[in-house]
Amino acid sequence: MRQKVEDMIVYGYTALRQFPKSEKHTLAADIKQSMYRLLSLVITTNKKYYKKTTMQELDVELDFLRSLVRLSMQLKFLPFKKYELWAGMLNEIGRMIGGWLKSIRQQ
Repeated sequence: MRQKVEDMIVYGYTALRQFPKSEKHTLAADIKQSMYRLLSLVITTNKKYYKKTTMQELDVELDFLRSLVRLSMQLKFLPFKKYELWAGMLNEIGRMIGGWLKSIRQQ
């Protein structure tokens, strides 16, 4: 999971490079901050014994990041092909989080 998030961050950085200068310190900065928070929550969840609340925060942060990436595509800062690839990565992470949440609920 951690590796997938790190790979998504690396891809995100290459995609954010082409944002207009006016957005580099606003939307692009918010996306970067959200990606780092997602990574932080994955690491935190791995270390905790009781994971449920942190997992819910992780799920919320992923949803927020998805919205920011979708918004950047709708505002034409991100080409559709790059959006498609990035959204695919986020969906894969989402499926992993969903499986993790399901296993925690069964315990």
